[in-house]
This record gives sequence, C-alpha cells and structure tokens, in this order.
Amino acid sequence: MLLSSLGTSIANVGLPTLAHEFSASFQEVQWIVLAYLLAITALIVTVGRLGDMTGRRRLLLVGIFCFTAASVLCGAASALWLLIAARAAQGVGAAMMMSLAVAFVGETVPKARTGSAMGVLGTMSAIGTALGPSLGGALIAAAGWRAIFFVQVPLGVLAFLFAHRYLPLDRRGRRARFDVVGTLLLALTLAAYALAMTMGRGRFGAVNVALLLTAAVGVGLFVLAEATATAPLIRLTMFLSAGLSASLAMSMLVSTVMMATLVVGPFYLSRALGLDAALVGAVMSAGPLVAALTGVPAGHIVDRVGAQRMTIVGLAGMAAGSFLLSMIPARLGVPGYVFPTVVSTASYALFQAANNTAVMTDIHPDQRGLVSGMLNLARNLGLVTGASAMGAVFALASATSDITKASPEAAAFGMRVTFAVGATLIVVALAVAFACRAFAARPYEPARPGETS
Repeated sequence: MLLSSLGTSIANVGLPTLAHEFSASFQEVQWIVLAYLLAITALIVTVGRLGDMTGRRRLLLVGIFCFTAASVLCGAASALWLLIAARAAQGVGAAMMMSLAVAFVGETVPKARTGSAMGVLGTMSAIGTALGPSLGGALIAAAGWRAIFFVQVPLGVLAFLFAHRYLPLDRRGRRARFDVVGTLLLALTLAAYALAMTMGRGRFGAVNVALLLTAAVGVGLFVLAEATATAPLIRLTMFLSAGLSASLAMSMLVSTVMMATLVVGPFYLSRALGLDAALVGAVMSAGPLVAALTGVPAGHIVDRVGAQRMTIVGLAGMAAGSFLLSMIPARLGVPGYVFPTVVSTASYALFQAANNTAVMTDIHPDQRGLVSGMLNLARNLGLVTGASAMGAVFALASATSDITKASPEAAAFGMRVTFAVGATLIVVALAVAFACRAFAARPYEPARPGETS
C-alpha cells in the first residue's frame, strides 16, 4: 500500500524536470502521471477478481514484481514514450498491490481487529502520499530525476521478500471461468471516464464529451454483458445489498470532496493568502500528516465502537470541516485554513477505516479480492472526478479565465463556494448512511463458486 501511493505522488514533483529533460510540453509529460492512474483505475476490479480465482498471494507477488521491474525501466528510460509505457506497467503492478493488500486483511487478521488493520493500511497510503513530494524533490536535487524511480526498486524487493515469507499460502480451489468480455468492457469504460475527467485540466471540450458518451455507452454494454454471462466479472445482484451499494456511493462522494483540498488549496493559499511555493507546500503537507497520524487510532476506535457508528461520525466531522472552509474569512490566514483541513482529514481517516471494515468484515472469502477492488475503484473514481469537477467549480466561482492569476478576493470566494458544494456532497453521503441503517435490505451473501446469479 505504501509503494502504490508513493508511486503516485513521487512522480508529480518531477514533471517540470522531465519536461525540460525530454524537451516536452506539460500536456505531454503529464501522461507520466496519467498512464499510472489510468492503469490502476481500469484494472483494479479485474485484478481483484483474478486474485479470488487464481490465488491472492500468487497474484500479489506478480504485482510486486511487475511494479519493481517497471520501476527499473522507468529509471532507465531514454525516451518519453518509453517512460510513459513503463509507468503504465508500474500502474498494473500497483493495481494488484492496492486491491489485494486490502483483500488479505480477512486472511491475516482476526475479525475483531479488522478496523485496526484498515487503519494501518490507511496510514501507509497517507505516508506514501505525504512522502512522495519531499522525497522526490530531495532525490532530484541530489541525483537527478532517474533516482525517483530507482528508489522504489529496493522497496519493491523488500516488499516481495516480506510477502513471500509471511503471507499465507493460497488455498487450492476449483478454477472458475474468466469473463473476458466483461473485463474488456469495464476496463475500456473506466479508462474513457478517467480520461474525460483528467484531459483538458478541468476544461471540458469536444474530446471530453465524446469520452463521457463512450463511458456511458460502455456502462450499458457492461451491464448487458454481465446480465447474460454465465460467469460474470461482477454479479449485478451484489448491488442489491444496501450496505455494499451505500459504501461504494459514500466512498466516491467523500473522495470527490477530499480531492478539492489538493486542487483548490494551493490556489487559495498562494492567491488569497499570498504564500510562496515553499510555504504552500508546508501547509499542504498538514493533511497527509494528519491522515498518517490518525489512521491507526481510527482503526482501533472502529474495532471498539463499531463500523457503522464511526462511518457516520467520520462523515459528520468531514461535513463540519467543509462547512468551516466554506465560511472562513481570509483574514484568519493560515490557521483559519489549517484547522478545518485537519478536522476534515482526521474525519476522512476515520471514515475510510470504518467504511472499509463494514464492507470487508462479512464478505465471503471467495469475493474479497473483487469487493476490495470495487472499494478502491470507488475511491479512485471520486478522486479523478473531484480533480475535474471541483476545479471547475472553483474556476466558475472565482470568475476568471486563468485561476493562476485570480485576485485574492476572487480566490477566497471561489474556495468558499467550492467547499460549500463539498459540504453538500458530504451531507448527501450522510443521508445515504442513515438511509442504509434505517432501510437496509437483507445482508449481501455472495454466490458460491459455480452458482449462477
């Protein structure tokens, strides 16, 4: 989990250097980040299902090896297209690691400590996200851009050795059929949606609309394919479970709002508060730092108090933090921004631990990889949606064609509007949580291998 999140954040800081190194535009070098994220988004559900079918330990080892080998190729790349291709391969390995790490909780940790394990994984993800920019910047300054990829190689080797030594052996089971058509349709649909949300840097044009339409058609074809397949990738009856459907919806909504902090925060801090780049980076690191510190305690609280209650508490805290950000006057300066951000981030860590625990605790062992992949997918879709949608809300509210040149007043107003929208989305997630508790249908009981929908 640490490696996959580090792989996302460490490359961002190197984009200006890479643009100069390869004599490329920003639009070209941003594919170094996009290729990684697209591979994860398109494949994370599929690799989770493959883990259920072929053995999670075996596939996780393949994923760690793929990630590590691709890191070597990234560092050795002599052309931009080779680096982008290697980053896509690295994303394939990261998808396996993210999905199967969560799935392994049920096999390695007692049920009563599921929340604690989810909290540890959340902490590792936050540490990777927080460590990436500072570690990447230091490595580029000391040894050049190739070092940001080579540094991941020894970490990957260490992870491989630990996984090989300590993870339980796969149980031999009956080999199931693999849904090739559904897998291809899902991957293409998710890739089209992710591209629609990330291309154009928040400005929607004809290409974005075409990609969104492609994704919509893909959803329809995927549902049709799964309804008629004898061994579907995702059984549509899974969504009859109020708990699972609510958890996926809440995760996407919450991640959409959390992305606003990363997208809008730097512009507010630089334009409205007048901070330089170094101070902006320091203030922005408060969120990941809080997430890293609160992940483990949040997991323990979930185990003691219960996942459903803590899901609601986490959402309530996020709503409070977002409402505060929508009302703070710029004259309160950095403290006025940091306090609500800390409240939101700590509450997000609690929500993640509780939500993941609520879903994964009672899942049948043969479905853990698939459901873990779906949870990670919901989070990733929320992040890519938030990057585009929340950025667009900020641009509209600040009423400027170039948000990098917005006046202090416009930037402050734009942030308040953005987080007012964000608070509204969290309230919607809270309504979903309460509705799930009040009107939950029968618990989801996944079909045993060999059974039809």
